[in-house]
Amino acid sequence: MIWYDDLYLSENIEKKADKIKWKITHNAGMLHMYVISLPQNNDSLLEIISTKELMQRYYPKKNLVIVGIAKGYEEAVTMAATIVVETMNSLGSTNVKQYLKEKRKENQKER
Repeated sequence: MIWYDDLYLSENIEKKADKIKWKITHNAGMLHMYVISLPQNNDSLLEIISTKELMQRYYPKKNLVIVGIAKGYEEAVTMAATIVVETMNSLGSTNVKQYLKEKRKENQKER
């Protein structure tokens, strides 16, 4: 798994982000947690994946780029929509990958 530098997080899990990332990476079970990832195909904007699904032995996690973590499916959908709206406002298109790359560059310049 590849973690996006400026990870999107639900408000209620911001303080626990490192612990949650560790659990996801080490296949520890967590109920009602979802990750937002860049799509494995080019037909989608983002993917919402349950952490239960990620625990499956043969789930293709190697090149999975996680850009957000949400508690509950509704928050995951809201977070994905927020990312797409930010992309539209910034680029005028739905190229989420390009938007996140540019956002990462901007954040690195600020540091």
